[in-house]
Amino acid sequence: METCQTFLRIMYIDRSPFKMNQDKNMKKRLSADWLVILPAVLTAVVVHILCIQNFGIFRDELYYLACADHPAFGYVDQPPLSIWLLKLITLVFGSSVAAIRILPVLASGAWIYMTGKLAREFGGGRFAMLLASVAALVTLGNMVIFHFYSMNFLDMIFWQILFFILIRLLKTQDTRYWLWFGLTAGLASLNKISILFFGFGLVAGLLMTKNRMHLKSGHFWAGLGIAFVIFLPYIVWNALHDWAMLTFIHNAKTCKMASVSPAGFLIGQILYNNPVNVLIWITGLIFLLFCRAAEKFRLFGWLFLAIYILFTIQGAKDYYLAAAYPVLFAGGAVLWEKWLRRKAGPVIRPLLIIFLILPAVFLAPVTLPILPVDQTIRHIQKIGIQSQAGENHDMGILPQHFADMHGWPEMAAVFAEVYNQLSEEERRGCVIYLRNYGEAGAIDYYGPRYGLPKASCAHNNYWLWGPPEWDGRLAIIYGWNDDVQANLNDLNNRFESVVHAATFSHPYCMPYENNRPIFICRNARFSFEEIWLHEKHFI
Repeated sequence: METCQTFLRIMYIDRSPFKMNQDKNMKKRLSADWLVILPAVLTAVVVHILCIQNFGIFRDELYYLACADHPAFGYVDQPPLSIWLLKLITLVFGSSVAAIRILPVLASGAWIYMTGKLAREFGGGRFAMLLASVAALVTLGNMVIFHFYSMNFLDMIFWQILFFILIRLLKTQDTRYWLWFGLTAGLASLNKISILFFGFGLVAGLLMTKNRMHLKSGHFWAGLGIAFVIFLPYIVWNALHDWAMLTFIHNAKTCKMASVSPAGFLIGQILYNNPVNVLIWITGLIFLLFCRAAEKFRLFGWLFLAIYILFTIQGAKDYYLAAAYPVLFAGGAVLWEKWLRRKAGPVIRPLLIIFLILPAVFLAPVTLPILPVDQTIRHIQKIGIQSQAGENHDMGILPQHFADMHGWPEMAAVFAEVYNQLSEEERRGCVIYLRNYGEAGAIDYYGPRYGLPKASCAHNNYWLWGPPEWDGRLAIIYGWNDDVQANLNDLNNRFESVVHAATFSHPYCMPYENNRPIFICRNARFSFEEIWLHEKHFI
């Protein structure tokens, strides 16, 4: 009841001053701020929990679980922090889909809460906090990020924490905050190296504002040193592994990522954030760059603009910029609150909230597995959205973030049927060789229930874990593609006997995973040690 009353006061009564500390009762109101943001936070958490296991485990989650079984200071395609955390989660709660996803779900609520609090930090009242939290809630692309386990949801939280540290620094001009910034940035870099883009934007923001004086601060450089020391183990790991991450990035850019034009990147931002949300984040950019009330926070506007331009030049994926939007949502909410202080405010305020929410309700089934799969397909077709992944491969009837949640248990079951055709002696020496980390991860995740051996694969970190111990007598090998004869021609050059034993197919998986043949291969003319270097596939 208290939450509802607070909400009504915001929409129709609250006349909070635009500038912080101007109202004598500000401190009293701060104690109830959380009630303003609570509806958006609870909505996000509840919706995510309701669909937490729908459609099954995601391709990358299978790979991350495999990585968690091989703790290290680095991985081919990511730093180690998110994998260390996942290992801890599996030790405490197990590796069920719900267990590994509960932290991203809670993070979705935290991210929305912090976005609302940013509006308060920028000088907004309760309506600004409510509007900012709703803008964060209805961001469609983030629903995907917070649905499954990855380093991305942690990246979102790290950026938020850095925003708050910078706000404290800008308000107090206490340069000791650079030490906390360095500590947080260092941990963030152990999670995802995209934090370097934050650093790029920060330097641009410092240079473009009077805060450039901080570049002369000893605390600034000390914070940079702290960040570097924390990140150093991953640098050393890469140096010891032939700079695997750099090879991965190069191959991904040249062979995997689709080209994105500047117009395409802008459209991607509009669609990713919910088209209606452009009313908030464009307003937020105006607020941060041009409003006198935001002069103290001008750095954030330049930070966003610099990263946006960099990503536009690079032709980056739309979600790469997602973590930078909270300051725009908060700034836009503050400016809207100022505009709506007039007589029309009590009418327009609720309309603006509803205007943000309604499209999100309609479009949410495109980003979250809320509906059964058949209804999801019909809904997507009705809207007329074309499935896109930002990568150079064909798409199926589902977007990739949904398609990659389908087919894994069925694939493992087909491999088990083939494996069970073998004699007990053959099974003891059998190797199962897969073509990418999703397939290998599926065998490792579902295989124990069928008694399957661990998967062998040369994709990314699976390659680093080395060739399997194998006597060369028998292997079950997944075909590269759906061309049975082409696969047979290749394998017959490598084995004395090759039999097409089965074919995996699934109506909802990605096209390149569908109708793939499985072969039983006997008496190899090679050893894995001989060919392993040439099998390496970092992408």
